[in-house]
Amino acid sequence: MSTTLLLARHGQTLWHAENRYAGVSDIGLTDEGRAQAVKLGWWAGRQAASGVGIDAVVTSTVPRAIATAEPACRALDLVPEREHDLRECDFGVVEGRTLAEFEAVDPTAAAAFRADPVLNPFPSAEDPRTAAARGTAALHRIASSHEGGRVLVVAHNTLLRLVLCELLSIPLSDYRRVFPRLRNAAVSEIRLTGNSTALLSLNVPCES
Repeated sequence: MSTTLLLARHGQTLWHAENRYAGVSDIGLTDEGRAQAVKLGWWAGRQAASGVGIDAVVTSTVPRAIATAEPACRALDLVPEREHDLRECDFGVVEGRTLAEFEAVDPTAAAAFRADPVLNPFPSAEDPRTAAARGTAALHRIASSHEGGRVLVVAHNTLLRLVLCELLSIPLSDYRRVFPRLRNAAVSEIRLTGNSTALLSLNVPCES
């Protein structure tokens, strides 16, 4: 039996507005990020009103993801589930910095990252392969727990891009090229059937 997962990146934060890496750091939503969360909640309510429905909401344990999911949970009258393995990657020394700032300090490491971000992650960062594995396992657990249902999953940009590559048999090293960016609070829909994954939509804004 198939399970549909509706993957959404959290709303904008101050660091993301400035294109700074925010992995494990607790950075709150901007006014724009809160507005994006409201739009996601409106979209979720519209799904329910249309008869399609959403059976569960699962978020990472990072506060910005939890806050983004709150309007959707209210619209659906659901209590969110928490999944720690959906947390964002730890970006090591680049937490709170832009890639350009890091490049100015360590151009060799920045060039290596640009060439292959999986073989050459940032110093002291989480191995992207480890992040992909934990995130993929989390989505499979969610699918098994809600078999045949539709689940809204609120998580993070880099983690979700790595997981999409893993599920769709795309080389992990290509995640920045194939999926340049997941928009804040936009929805990407996948269908999991056992170990098979279908990508049904990508980066669909909630206002559409």
